[in-house]
Amino acid sequence: MTPFVPARAQPASAPAPAASAASAAASAPAPVTWRMTTEAPAAGMAGEGLSTFAEEMKARSGGTLLVAPAFEAGVDARPLPPPAATAARDARGDGGDIPAEALGQLDPLFQLPSLPFIATSLESARRLAGLARADYARALAAQGQHLLYITPWPPTGLWSRAPLASLADLRALTVRTADTISTGLIRTAGARAVELPLSDTMPRLREGSVNAVLCSGDDGAARKLWRYLPNFTAIGYAMPLSFTTVGNASYAALTPAQREVVDAAAQATEQRQWARLSTRIAENAAQMMANGVTVRGEAEPGVRAALRAAASAPVAAWRARTGRAAGAILDAFAASGGD
Repeated sequence: MTPFVPARAQPASAPAPAASAASAAASAPAPVTWRMTTEAPAAGMAGEGLSTFAEEMKARSGGTLLVAPAFEAGVDARPLPPPAATAARDARGDGGDIPAEALGQLDPLFQLPSLPFIATSLESARRLAGLARADYARALAAQGQHLLYITPWPPTGLWSRAPLASLADLRALTVRTADTISTGLIRTAGARAVELPLSDTMPRLREGSVNAVLCSGDDGAARKLWRYLPNFTAIGYAMPLSFTTVGNASYAALTPAQREVVDAAAQATEQRQWARLSTRIAENAAQMMANGVTVRGEAEPGVRAALRAAASAPVAAWRARTGRAAGAILDAFAASGGD
């Protein structure tokens, strides 16, 4: 007869495997999903940035930190409300991308990247953004937002229905502009200006009350402006930025380890955005021409002279509004080599 051998007892201090798994699951942070918006299409620079950030967050967190992006979300879905509507911030999502010119309503510091003819190359725009980054972060924090990453855009140019071959052609335009600086400049140069979000511009193009748009070639290509405006002139105006943020409370609610993941994902996304820009300008030009757009590499001398002459006053006014600290950023930029 085979003798009975009792099963070896488990040490009291060693939990059963099922209990260990349950304990580990209970101690792991619950998955977090941020709802993040952008006015840009998915194919635009800001849209691709938000998709990249979502991918980086998911991969680096093992699926515990997620981003649910919404594209072409419209002005009402911006992560920051306009100054007159500070309520309903939470209803607009956890954060997202917002153009610098829209933030200029809250703090004139954010008009810096849109100042005309200051930083018009990739290298100079990146240097200026680096000099101002800490100031941008502080200004956003004062509005309840944590800066995640910056998205650069290809240079602002002028889309028009008719070719822009002379100063008379410029002065015949009714131009969609993005902010008070570009509005003032266009009017000083002799054209009419209508300040509108780009998302609200398409109906005006269809009805004909606007026959030109001042915007990045990237945003115009993503929105297929060639359906109404078959001419694009690279006027060397500025290289705009947009900022992707999340609410301070949402960021603070994360564990220290989760915040490290978010910071790393945001840094990787920003690096990818600058790298993406290096080929984006040529890609946009090729796409425009493939869709029948006549692309002019620079403005006619009379147009260029009129626009540059109109630029000095808004830059001086910006310095006066923002004060010494913001003006010091421009001085540091000039000292570093300027444009």
